[in-house]
Amino acid sequence: MDGRISHRRTAFCSALIVVLLAAMVESYDKEMTVHIDAGKKECYFHPVKAGETIDIEYQVIDGGHGDLDISFSLADPIGLIIVSDFKKPENIHRHDVQKEGDYRFCFDNTFSTFNRKTVFFELIVEKEGEQNLGDDQWNDVFEGLTPEEFYEMKVQDIMDYIGRIRMQMTKARQIQDMLRSHEARDRNLAESNFIKVNTWSLFQICAMIAVGLLQVFLVRSIFDTNTRMSKLWQRMHL
Repeated sequence: MDGRISHRRTAFCSALIVVLLAAMVESYDKEMTVHIDAGKKECYFHPVKAGETIDIEYQVIDGGHGDLDISFSLADPIGLIIVSDFKKPENIHRHDVQKEGDYRFCFDNTFSTFNRKTVFFELIVEKEGEQNLGDDQWNDVFEGLTPEEFYEMKVQDIMDYIGRIRMQMTKARQIQDMLRSHEARDRNLAESNFIKVNTWSLFQICAMIAVGLLQVFLVRSIFDTNTRMSKLWQRMHL
């Protein structure tokens, strides 16, 4: 009897995990790094259903030797602007969808004349509260269990616990993605400063060499009376 109950519990846990994993797959998560040329505007579209939630987070990680900023806009299927940012380095937006259709989000670099911008963004589309599964989804899983077995399994506790784990893992992954984008932005800034320092140092070295050669030439011309420069110096002093 105990073996049958243990086997039934194992089957129940397996079915529970399968259903939870199937629910997690429903969400859409996309990460991209795009280049927005100077004077250009790039737009992207994604279909969203009513009742879902749009989470979009972006950050400018390279400004092409310019400012780290970009303009952003999010529009609904009929073209109504939902959110709009002007020349910001990064931001996070969340929108509860009421109208089903293709939502448009654009990165605008038309205000820049020379500098191309590199933008990292993450788009998450998910059903609000989808981690809390409805009672109808468990009818097949609960079939054949006695009230005592149902009570011992504490299904709701398992659902809540796994839901919390899922949200915490999603948040941790988002933080890691942002840390990677911050690292990419800092590396680009360091490389840009490295190029500037090397270029300016090379210019200073060339200027020092040129000034040194000019000084040697002038000093020699003062003491050498047979050169044209020496004769010119004598005329200037007369």
